[in-house]
Amino acid sequence: MKGLPTIQCCAPLAGAALSDDDANELERLFRVLGDRHRLKILNILLRAGGQPVCVCEFMDTLGLAQPTVSYHLKLLVEAGLLHREKRGTFAYFSVKPEAMERLHGLLEPAALAKAS
Repeated sequence: MKGLPTIQCCAPLAGAALSDDDANELERLFRVLGDRHRLKILNILLRAGGQPVCVCEFMDTLGLAQPTVSYHLKLLVEAGLLHREKRGTFAYFSVKPEAMERLHGLLEPAALAKAS
């Protein structure tokens, strides 16, 4: 009995596949970003256009107590997404541009491969 011919049903995917290391890094970042307060903090900082924002601004905007805001900011800093700068008794935060570029590159591996 003669078998059926093999056909290719889909076009091959373009670009490099996501490596295990990159997938682990994305998973870690998504865990940190998987909270509405941290997403709002990141949004506030991105809208600030690179200017540092005082921790007190987050408290007013989010309606959260200082310890809660500090906890969320700490997680974002530990994930490498934010830069923390101490000015007197206040802490100011800004987005690390290289972290956003890395996140974008992980989400679009084909674009990252083209840049190499």
